[in-house]
Amino acid sequence: MKSILLHVQSDAGMEARLQAALAIARAHGGHVSCLHVTPINLYIVSDGVYGAYLMPDFAARLDKMEAKIRADIEGRLKNEDVSFDYQQITGDPAQELISRSALVDLIVLGRYHHQETRYTPLTLIGDVLNNARVPVLVQPQEKAAFDPFGSAIVAWNGSLEAANALRGALPMLRKASAVHVVTVEEPEENELPPLAASEYLARHDIKSELHPLTKSEIPVAEAIVSTAQVMKAAYIVMGGYGHSRAREYLFGGVTRDLLAGSPIPLLMAH
Repeated sequence: MKSILLHVQSDAGMEARLQAALAIARAHGGHVSCLHVTPINLYIVSDGVYGAYLMPDFAARLDKMEAKIRADIEGRLKNEDVSFDYQQITGDPAQELISRSALVDLIVLGRYHHQETRYTPLTLIGDVLNNARVPVLVQPQEKAAFDPFGSAIVAWNGSLEAANALRGALPMLRKASAVHVVTVEEPEENELPPLAASEYLARHDIKSELHPLTKSEIPVAEAIVSTAQVMKAAYIVMGGYGHSRAREYLFGGVTRDLLAGSPIPLLMAH
């Protein structure tokens, strides 16, 4: 994870995202690229006669807000032992993150609501996951730190998405103190069995332990989080997938539940 793209925004989860990006960059000798996107189209109004325009007083407020965010982040990073760069642009947040992900190894996003963007957490993460070709770390705003050397959970269901997430997570898993492959349900026909995940990791000199959990009345997402907490996992590796093309219903139930409430960082790929 040499090149990390950090989504900058003045929301409650910014500090958690920043600390996660810094921790991963330190562990891998990496670089943090900060990207602050102002969705200027949200603030453009039309009078129906003279066309669209941005109210001057609002433009001044946006400039002031952007300058404050940049000064804060750059001031913090100048005192850190991590190389970085900072870009502030206007545009669509998801599209800008996607376009700048072509030559990065990881995107760090948060799980938040903020007036600065029209996106909800699920739609922003969904759009980025479905179009970027790199893993996405979803850092809970309540999590003040990220341990790149802690143990890791691989939530395995045999799907292509889970396999993509596992491959994308290899640089992180090499530094994990322990790797646990957790399954809750048997894979469907033609999907990869749990042993395939462990064999793949072994070929990359990563030891792992299989944990097949029996089915119960406990929701799958809750069972995964509970297992991760018992094992004191630093993060959960999982595929992000769903069956509906509607953005609001992009993810399957397990993915949606974990995104909505997991207290543990999620390392995801589609």
